Amino acid sequence: MNAKDRTIYLDYGAATPLDARVRAAMEPYGSELFFNPSAAYDEARGVRMDIERARQTIARLMGVRAGNLVFTAGATEANNLAFAAVSDDAHVVSDAIEHESILACVESRAHAIVGVAGDGRIDPAAVAEAVTPATELVSVGLANGEIGTVQPLRALARVVAQERARRLAAGERRPIWLHTDASQAATSLSVNVSSLGVDMMTLSAAKMYGPKQAGVLWAADGVVLSPLIAGGGQERGLRSGTENVAGIIGFARAFELAGELRESEARRLEGLRLRLERTLTSAFPNAVVAGPRNARLRLPGLLHLSFPGVEARRLVLLLGNEGVLVATGSACAASKMRISHVLAAIGMDEQAAAGSLRMTLGRPTTADDIDAAAETIIRVVAAEYGRLGIQP
Repeated sequence: MNAKDRTIYLDYGAATPLDARVRAAMEPYGSELFFNPSAAYDEARGVRMDIERARQTIARLMGVRAGNLVFTAGATEANNLAFAAVSDDAHVVSDAIEHESILACVESRAHAIVGVAGDGRIDPAAVAEAVTPATELVSVGLANGEIGTVQPLRALARVVAQERARRLAAGERRPIWLHTDASQAATSLSVNVSSLGVDMMTLSAAKMYGPKQAGVLWAADGVVLSPLIAGGGQERGLRSGTENVAGIIGFARAFELAGELRESEARRLEGLRLRLERTLTSAFPNAVVAGPRNARLRLPGLLHLSFPGVEARRLVLLLGNEGVLVATGSACAASKMRISHVLAAIGMDEQAAAGSLRMTLGRPTTADDIDAAAETIIRVVAAEYGRLGIQP
């Protein structure tokens, strides 16, 4: 079996298709229920009530109060809004493998970037050392979207709680909060905020088979956010602009489905990922698997695999021509290949990093897809090694 006669999508970490059940929930809000929820007539008030019901649904699934949720146009905006809780003279702490939207916010302030181990895990003790009396925010993603590493958020929450207690005992008034971008994790891991111990959380509907440009930031009581967008005062004045009603409704439905399917899908995807990994590493013993080896410490449906000596960008194009859609694990900068900040942070050598692919599986992925994709990948990679005169 091969992939030539069909398209096999293995990039669900980049985008997920809109679930048909989500689309059905959203559809009326682009047609008969198109009303502006800020208007005064009954039809508009009905739409406002639907928004608030969706907010209640999302809050229940996160284990929080609905009034503490702010709807945004995706995770990047939500991450920026989280950093708007930080004073101008404050210090922030993050890790070296965060999403670019976090790192850009971090680097615009006084900050510390904490390194990670070779599997991408952060050491809570290192975070504790990086925290200063001026630190107001620690931001660490629940799971990394490139190599799949799940971070020890509960341990990081204890670090933040200990620093908060020290400040209280010393009479220091500066707050300190723990934020996580859990966007990549919501379909596979629990995002109950009390169990994680975080003070702020970002989620994106686009990563859970919901609509794009629909995100949310939850902030605990006591966290003072500052709006990034001024205007009509929607979202308690924290996110002005007419609400993306269909997106909000779709977000709630997608999140409901994610909760219902989370455990069974995680088990299924882990089995498929292992099937793909074992097939490819058996064919290429020199291949390098990134991320934790312990399945409990990694996203179940993500495989980051490097083929040393091969150019990943070329592989992505060749595989795309064969109907297998994957992502490269490295970035291109100004016609010069450089490894991604994630792979640099875990110490992967440049030759391996330059040949790295990220394959992310999703709800539609089947065992037949995995077998056909593996056959195609083996054929294409073997041909590349042959073309380059490399013995894998």
